[in-house]
Amino acid sequence: MTVSLERVLVVEDDMSVSRALARAVRSLGFDVATFGTGEELLRSQVSAGSAALLLDLHLPGLSGADLISVLRQHFPDLRIIVMTGRDIGGARDACLSAGAELYITKPISRADLGLVLGAGTAAPERE
Repeated sequence: MTVSLERVLVVEDDMSVSRALARAVRSLGFDVATFGTGEELLRSQVSAGSAALLLDLHLPGLSGADLISVLRQHFPDLRIIVMTGRDIGGARDACLSAGAELYITKPISRADLGLVLGAGTAAPERE
């Protein structure tokens, strides 16, 4: 039996949040790759073919908003979902204007994560 999993990328500098997100995403049937910074993601070259990116807005180094612009140039079809625990004025509009698909506040429940990733309607293919 062949299993084809879509990959979800997680960029989150808080390792406990990153691990929790990775577990939740895997439980929804996706493959997961995690990164602590935007620079780590860009060096990895794993963005191509990924289903979505869960992106923390407030990162060390390259900010989430700056990373959106870079990724849009190279991966125009990547679904970018910005997550933040600190919703500051203007951030939502800036992220959506830069090319993010969604802007959500943390914490996010597993059920809401499934809706955001489309796990109920566009679940990964299984053969």
